[in-house]
This record gives sequence, structure tokens and C-alpha cells, in this order.
Amino acid sequence: MPAATVRATAITEDLHAWEAGGAASAEALTAWVSARIAAHEAALAALLAVEGPRTPENSLRLYDVAVEQLSLAGAQAGVLNSVAADKAVRDQAQMEAQRVAMAASALSLNRAVYEALTAIHLDGASPATKHYVERTLLGYRLAGVDKDQATRDHLQALHEKATRLSLEFARNIQEGGKTIEATPDELDGLPADYLARHQPNAEGRVTLSTDQPDMQPVMTFAASAALRERMFLAYNTRAYPANQQILLDLLATRQEIAAILGFRSWADLATADQMMGSAANVRTFLARLDEASREGARREHELILNFARGDFAGRQQPGLEAIDITSRGYWYEQFRRSAFDFDSQSVRPYFPYAQVEAGVLQTAARLFKVEFRPSSAQGWDPAVTVFEVVEGGSAVGRFYLDMHPREGKDKWFSAAPVVTGVRGRYLPEAALICNFPGGAAGDPGLLQYSDVVTFFHEFGHLMHAILGGQTEWAGVSGFATEGDFIEVPSQMLEEFFRDEKLLQSFARHYQTGETLPSKLIQDLKRASAFGRADWVRAQLYYTTLSLDLHDQDPAGLDLDATTKRLYQSLQPWTWLEGNRMYASFGHLTGYSSNYYTYAFDKVIALDFFAQFDSADLLGCDAGARYRKAVLEQGGSKPGRELVRDFLGRDEEFAAFSTWLNEEFEGEVVTA
Repeated sequence: MPAATVRATAITEDLHAWEAGGAASAEALTAWVSARIAAHEAALAALLAVEGPRTPENSLRLYDVAVEQLSLAGAQAGVLNSVAADKAVRDQAQMEAQRVAMAASALSLNRAVYEALTAIHLDGASPATKHYVERTLLGYRLAGVDKDQATRDHLQALHEKATRLSLEFARNIQEGGKTIEATPDELDGLPADYLARHQPNAEGRVTLSTDQPDMQPVMTFAASAALRERMFLAYNTRAYPANQQILLDLLATRQEIAAILGFRSWADLATADQMMGSAANVRTFLARLDEASREGARREHELILNFARGDFAGRQQPGLEAIDITSRGYWYEQFRRSAFDFDSQSVRPYFPYAQVEAGVLQTAARLFKVEFRPSSAQGWDPAVTVFEVVEGGSAVGRFYLDMHPREGKDKWFSAAPVVTGVRGRYLPEAALICNFPGGAAGDPGLLQYSDVVTFFHEFGHLMHAILGGQTEWAGVSGFATEGDFIEVPSQMLEEFFRDEKLLQSFARHYQTGETLPSKLIQDLKRASAFGRADWVRAQLYYTTLSLDLHDQDPAGLDLDATTKRLYQSLQPWTWLEGNRMYASFGHLTGYSSNYYTYAFDKVIALDFFAQFDSADLLGCDAGARYRKAVLEQGGSKPGRELVRDFLGRDEEFAAFSTWLNEEFEGEVVTA
């Protein structure tokens, strides 16, 4: 079948599974996914039927249509797996996501397709086209396409097993929410609006869930150590024991794949096509983080512990020897109130959800020189709002905001592709799936400052997907960069909301309309800067755990002992027995060994942000340069080139070091 025919007959209508009934019916979802897989298979058949010299237009184009259709099916099955109201649809979406993953695995081991791609003549091709082909061929080699048929069949079976285990692991987290009960007295310290939403039942007990809007305030504000401990254990066991054996099986499956492909460990395989390059390079980077943060974390811990031992609100604890893992957030909050005259509850009334959403959109529109217009397009749930991204009067993309908790919905904060953009074919679409307070009638959804930062972080992913989704090829569109570059745009945008002018442009008291006072912003900035070394130590812990679990033979691995040992070697807060955090550490399936991405990309992101004029963040020319050099490229260049194109050099550690040590510029004095 000629390329032009496939391009004309491949699905260009009915782009959304929910519009075809997929959000309401398992059968409709299956039919929708099947149509995409059929288009995928038709494009591959046409690719293999091409006669004569192979060119990007007659061969790569067909391969890209196949990738595009598979991406479309996988993205929307993944979204509905996370958000569909009907459990039967979520269950079917999980099965469909596995079916798409099986097709992707089969494609990665298809030697005939690989040979067709290697035969493409690239003379005169664009750099983006050459990069796409080179990166694709590397992926084939890392998948084992050069192995014999029996080995390829075995690898495909192992990949399918790993996919099934990963989906089960994620589903158990998604649907494993728990509740705890508390007495009204145990809610001492929690905000008034929180108390208003959690009234005692007839027996005088209050029910709290492990969802973020319930859990996080307890861990930050509740004066009751017993309540914090119950919440902590409920939250960190919500997918235990089911995920314990699933994780062990997943680690063993990944290690078997790595061994067949000639790698010492899964960690070496998973980093082979990343910016980092190897597990050894990751460990070198982590050693640098360890050295940079050790003294600062020691000092922070000493200050917090000494404060907790002193006279706090009439509660003297002079004999306190240590602070446990459940009290870390609480004591940081109390210390900030004393040392920086900042109570994080004091800014919540200035951050009602609707105003924060408007502020994020307004800031991003000014920074990226686009408009966001409400759309009448259908989402998968009545709670979803839809926006068109407009530039020069024309739509260039669309996004969906699904921002508050509901039963069965994924409980984390993430950005997800919906439609992969291809220039002249599909406009890019992406979604935010979050769990912020609000969403119910009469609830203003008062956010903490950290929630505001999280919102802009996820919106950074979304803008990367939209602005990077204008490329020629689906396979390098949107945020299809190396996995260890993908957190750069999101973490760079976090820094914008430390700017006083930006905060005051939307932060107004939800009852009085008062603008967030400058004094409160300065206190907020000083207080939020304190604890960065502890944040880095936490990242070291999560990163080392994800790396170590994938950088050894998992036979005989004791997950509990390993998790506890690493925690105690990297964290000063006392371990709590019964903590099974690994069972709900969702990034172990997505990033696998490569959770280092967050810390590595933080270094790059802060170097990027340092190029902006602090006096005019939205008006300086760095925004336009950043959009063109980084975001608009999508994955059409290696991450290393993206860094050099924007900075004119490789990233440096200086901006990160300045950020890390900012809290020690002035004297910390406790009351």
C-alpha cells in the first residue's frame, strides 16, 4: 500500500476514546483501541511492502504512522486507566494498555521493520530526521532485535510480563486508599476549613482518608503524634502486601531481560540510552549530591531537634533524643513559624484553587506568548475542564484539567499525553491528572504554597507536550526526550512562583480580596528555602533505593531490610517499623532505576532559570529563547544538545549550589 494511501486511510477522526463511549463502556473502549491497533498494523504492512530505495518519505513516514497510532491508543488507555469513573472501564483500560504494550514490544523486536529502517537513505535529511532514525535503531538494538527468533520470542514474553506486573502495581496503589479514624481532639492544629470538612459522626469519630488533601495536612499540622503515626502507616501500606511480591517479580523479570541482552543489571540497560549513560555515572552524580548536601542537612536536623527539645507552646520535651519519620514535616512547620515568623496556613486563604488555576494560566500565557481559551470539547468526566491553546489566532493544541480527587481516580499528580502532535496531521493534546483540594460545592479549595508550586511543575510538562508537539515526526514529538531530561521544563517553572510580582498578580484572599502582602511573601520565601538540604537527602534516598533495587541480582532480596538500611544511612529521622513505602512507590514502575532524573534535572533546571532576568521574568528574552531552543524541539534533538543550545555550554553545578545553600545567607534565630 503506498504511503499516501496509508496516510489518507489511517484514523484522523474519532480521536478520543471517551467520545466514542470508551469512558462509559468497556466494549466501546476495546473497539476504539482495536481500530488504532489495526491502523498501526496496516502502516507496518505498507512499510514492509515498499519496493525500491527507501527514503524518509516512503518508509520512515509509514513507520511513524504506526508509532503515532500505537501512541494514541496507549495514551488514552492509560488516561482512562487512571481516571474512569466506572471500575469496569478502568479494568478494561488496564487490559487495553497491556495490549498496546504487547504490540509495542513486538514492534521493538520486529527484525524486518528494523532492517527496513536501517536501509533508509538519509543523505540530505534534516538533523531531526537523522536523530529520529538513529535513536530508533538504538532502541531496537537495546531491545534485542539482533537475537535469534527464539530469544526474541522469550524477550517479548518477558516484556509482556513486566508490563502486566507494572500495571498491577500501579492499580493497587490507585485503588488501595485507606481510611483512619480520629477523635476531634486529635485534630488540634489543623486548619479551620479542614475541620469544617471533617465533622464527627454519631460516635464522635472523624474519618480521614489517605488521599492527598486529607493526608498531607495531617502530616504537616496535626499536633497529635499518634494521629500522624496512624496516617503515615495507613498511607505507606495502602498497596501492601499485594505489591510486595509483584515488585519482587518485576525486579526479577527486568534483571532477566538485562542479562539476556548482555548487561550486568537492569540499571545499566535502563541508562544506556539516557543522558547519564550508565549506572556508574549515576552513582558518581549521587556522590556529588551527597557531598553537597551532607553538612547542610546535618545543620538543619540539629536546628530542628534542638527546637523540638525546647519550650514549644508549653510542651517541653527536653529529653527528646530523636524525631521520627512521622514528625519531620510537623517539626519543620513549627520551626518555620518560630524562626521565620511564617505559618504556612497563613497563605492558604490567598490560594483558593480557582484563583491559582487562573494565575498559572495567566503566567504561562505571558511567558510562552500564547492564549488559553475555554473549550466546549468533551472530557472523560463532568469535572474535567478543557482549554484550547491559541497562537496567532489559530489553535495549536488542547489540554484537559482533571484536578480534584474522586473515587477510583489515580491519587497522585501527573501530566499525561492524550494525542501526540504531528505537524500537519494532529494537534497535540495533554492532560493534568491531579488531586488538589476543592472541587465540591462551597469548598474554595485552599491550597498550600507547595500545592501552587506543584501545579506549575505539572503545567511545565503540559506546555512541553504542547509546544514540543509541533514536530514532523510523532516518534520525537512532545516530551519524547530522554527520560532523564523530561523533568527539566517542569522543575524550571517551579522557580517562577517564588517571584513576588507573579504571586501578587493572582494571590488574593478568597474572602476579603486582599492581595498577598509583600511581608508575607518574603517570610514565605525564607521559610520555604529552609529544608532544601533535607529535600536533597530525601531525593538521595528515593534515588538510591530505585537504583539499588535494579542494580543487583534480586534473588533473595529483602525489600524491607533494604529499604530500612538505605533510609537509615541517608536520613536523620528515626525509622518507623511497619513502613512499607516501596509498595506504593509508583515511580519504581515508570522510572524504574532512573529516579535520579529529578535531582539531575534540578541541576539543569536551576541553571536554565538563572538565565532569566530576575527583575522581569516574563518580559526578558530568555523566555523566547527557552521556548525555541528547548520546548519547541520536543525530542528531535538529544538532551545534551538542548542544554548546549540554550546555555551555550553544558550545565554547571553553581546555580544548584547557590539554591541549596540560600537559607544560610542570614542568621536563623528561634524565638
